Amino acid sequence: MILLRMGWLWGAALALGGLVASAGAAEDRPPNIVLIFCDDLGYGDIGAFGAQGYRTPHLDRLAADGVKFTRFYSAQPVCSASRAALLTGCYPSRVSIQGALGPQAKVGIHADELTLAELVKQRGYATGIFGKWHLGHERQFLPTHNGFDEYFGLPYSNDMWPLHPEYAKLPPGVAQRKRGFPDLPLIEQDQVKIPAVTAEHQQQLTTWYTEHAVAFIERHRQEPFFLYVPHSMPHVPLYVSDKFAGKTSRGLFGDVISEIDWSVGEILAALDQHALAENTLVIFTSDNGPWLSYGEHAGSAGPLREGKGTCWDGGVREPFLARWPGKIPPGSVCHEPAMTIDILPTVAGLVGARLPAHKIDGLDIWPLLSGAAGAKSPHDSFYFYFADNELQAVMRGKWKLQLAHQYRTLGGKPGGQGGQPAPYEVRKIAQPELYDLESDSGEQHDVAAAHPEVVRELEALAEQAREDLGDSLTQRVGQGVRPPGRVATGG
Repeated sequence: MILLRMGWLWGAALALGGLVASAGAAEDRPPNIVLIFCDDLGYGDIGAFGAQGYRTPHLDRLAADGVKFTRFYSAQPVCSASRAALLTGCYPSRVSIQGALGPQAKVGIHADELTLAELVKQRGYATGIFGKWHLGHERQFLPTHNGFDEYFGLPYSNDMWPLHPEYAKLPPGVAQRKRGFPDLPLIEQDQVKIPAVTAEHQQQLTTWYTEHAVAFIERHRQEPFFLYVPHSMPHVPLYVSDKFAGKTSRGLFGDVISEIDWSVGEILAALDQHALAENTLVIFTSDNGPWLSYGEHAGSAGPLREGKGTCWDGGVREPFLARWPGKIPPGSVCHEPAMTIDILPTVAGLVGARLPAHKIDGLDIWPLLSGAAGAKSPHDSFYFYFADNELQAVMRGKWKLQLAHQYRTLGGKPGGQGGQPAPYEVRKIAQPELYDLESDSGEQHDVAAAHPEVVRELEALAEQAREDLGDSLTQRVGQGVRPPGRVATGG
């Protein structure tokens, strides 16, 4: 009787508000949303995308039961910017969140931006985040001030830490002065739970996030919920719990991925236990590609070029899986391009929530997720920025134009060992280079000379992006850019 009454109330709310949920929304209540987001996971780092040296059975099950996207992109190849895109549906340049915000940062997500958590709050969702936030560590920027009911995790990356192994051989005290990092706190709600995270704490992060996620599902099983699990791993420095240490032939990196796979399995099992799987959309992806300079402690971009910190596909194309039994065809594969900016408007359509009045860049990709006949990407083009708002690449369909810019590369040399990075070298693209991603996913063959008309079309799109979002390489100030949130200073 309670469930029937709840279903009637949801239906009445939709009718009164003039909101129409998409075909994916369940009749009795809106779908639960579970979003699992890894850190520095490469395109080739899970079984469904060709990983070797370890198994990912739970992620393989997710792929078998749902859809795999082969061309899913992060908006930027770096931590904070990519998370800003995920949670606001906007290019990071639009919301002025660039790079990776450190412990001294005095900016964060602006209070006027509508986060994914605030979006589903319109429909009465319980919201929780367990993991890395990285959109500002000052109290006003934390998750519980931006739509989340519950938060447990790190405010920024696990390497923003004076105990980073990269500096283990330095004299006492030098490491902290070298990086300028204070102690790394672990936050619960908007209070410090652990003032100084240690290596022993890092070993437990994946387990702690998972335990909180499972408990959240248990507590909110009778109401719609949004569960966001942004893992700190496999960002270096790598840590794993004793239950997975030494379990794979890929070493510490493989052990870490195996524990993430276990975490996914625990979350799926909790959904099954409470008979919630049939009304839950589960999404798994990552923020950017692998940090290749760390070698054996880094992941793999598979067949793609370069990795984190570049706008080659190895830095921005991510593994992506989604499951919703009865709504997403099992074992399906989508080759159409999409991006993290599309998750917010897609969820809005599924739950019947209003999009913000201000401009966003994402579009509803439910037809792609649900395998609708003939479904195509709703985007005409995609833009890739990095560094200090540098427009570095433009993509339309199968074509990707790498604009003139500098980028980092190992240049064919191996990465580091034992958690120590190898040095990058800097290379420069002097003239725009064009790549056909259908025949050349590794971006090895510049075909700009053979397709000058395509180059001109993509350069025209780049000009539109510069007008709207700016471009520090050409000294352009975007007309559609909004400010970040800032910490108030002075009296």
